[in-house]
Formats: sequence, C-alpha cells, structure tokens
Amino acid sequence: MPIRFSISENYDRYMDRRRDCYHKLVKNGEVLKTKKSYRRGYPVAMLLGFEEHSVALWSVFSKVVKPLRTLRTNGNPTDPKALYNLYECTIDALRPSFKEGVRSVILVSPPKTSYSKDFRNHVEKHHSWLVHGTSKTAFAELAGNACTIAHLTSLTRNPAFQKIVNETTTEENTNLIELIEIKLNVTGPKDNVLYSLEEAESLMFRSKTNIEPEYLLLTDKYLAENPRKGRINKLLQIAANKKIKTRIVKADSAAGKRLSQLGGFVCIVKVL
Repeated sequence: MPIRFSISENYDRYMDRRRDCYHKLVKNGEVLKTKKSYRRGYPVAMLLGFEEHSVALWSVFSKVVKPLRTLRTNGNPTDPKALYNLYECTIDALRPSFKEGVRSVILVSPPKTSYSKDFRNHVEKHHSWLVHGTSKTAFAELAGNACTIAHLTSLTRNPAFQKIVNETTTEENTNLIELIEIKLNVTGPKDNVLYSLEEAESLMFRSKTNIEPEYLLLTDKYLAENPRKGRINKLLQIAANKKIKTRIVKADSAAGKRLSQLGGFVCIVKVL
C-alpha cells in the first residue's frame, strides 16, 4: 500500500514513516522485499502448494519467489469431479509458463498427504504431453507447506528446497540439451540451430518466413559477462512478447557446460 504525505510534511519524517512501515511488513511476513529493493532474476521453476481445498501457484525466479494465484475446489474436495476440475484449472494456469519455456514444476504438500502424488497421477493420465517427448516437464515433490508467504519464507530457508530446485532444473535442462543434440544431428537444412546473437535477431525481426525461433537458450555467465547485455535483454523481452520459449541455464551445470561449448548462446529453430 503506498504511503501518502502532504507537501508540507518534513521529508525526514516521511522517510522515517516509510522505513517503519517496511520493517513492520517484513516482520509480519507480509512482504519479502519492496518492489524497488530487489531484482527478481530469471525464471527458474513453478511451485504448487497443495492443501485439501486449494492449490497456491508461485513463480520461482533466480533471486526471489513471487505469488501468482490460488485456486480452490468448488464443492467437496473428496469429490472426484471437484478434484478433476481443480487439477485442470491448475494445468491451465501453468500453460503460460510452459509457453515461455519454464518446464520445471515443484509440488509441495503437507507431510503424510497424497496431494502431490494425486496431481501427478492426473497429469500422467490426462496430459501425457507433459511427461513424454523432448519438451517434457520435470516434476518433483517436496513435503511442506507453501500456501502463504509465511510458509514460503520458511520453506525457502530449508536446504532441501534449494536441493530439489537444483535437481528439477537440472532434469529440465538435460531435456533441452537432448533437444539441441537432436537438432544438431538431424538431416536436412543446417540452420536448425543458430549460435550468434545477430542470427537470432535477424530471424526474430524477419516479418515473413517459413522458419521461426522455437527456443532461446543461454548461460547465466554469457548474459552476465557479455558487453552487449542490454541488447540480449531486449532480445529476450521481444522473445517473451512473441511467445518464444527462453531459458537461462547455470554455466556450471552439466547442461550449461555443453551450452558453453556451443558459445553460451543457442537459438533452436523450427520449420513452419
């Protein structure tokens, strides 16, 4: 909530009020940081916090976890139809992230419950495209609570959380590297994979063509150390606007090392 003050109010008093308000919110677990005090980083995974009547969706970035929305059952949570509808709404809520290239999903449910397992069974039965093929999604389960900011604050301090995030994204990145290897070994045109920023830009800005970018992959080291960082960020933003999948991979991971061998930047192309 914005803090309002009159023009005649002393500036020092205003800043004192603002600091007091911020620290009070942090103490109560209502905010992680103010909007201007952090950079969220790049997308890493999606997190689902299950309870008996609801699913809380969170976006996991490299520097922060942000809430998206909470979905609730309509009717008795033990009713198979109500659960089916809840799971379908959850999949629909995840689709935008899938289209952006995020293919890691962490499922969190209280200990001694089967909420996460039940959801995975639903996915395997009704959405096999999420668990098979080169663009499959990496799922992982973690016992805990993830329905409120207070829950998330506690969860993210647990070493098991960071471990499972790393394991899940490693699985996802391995799937992406397999996709690159398939493209590299395919017979036919040699432009299935582009290795330079200039080539990707040229294809991205081309108005009419029978090929288009499918994935932009780069390492965090390539992004951090490249003198054209602003240009890269602009390309990533344009890719997001065009619904082109993008992933930033840790350079010290197995997938990152393979990507570094290719120059640290790869654009996977698909033929229309």
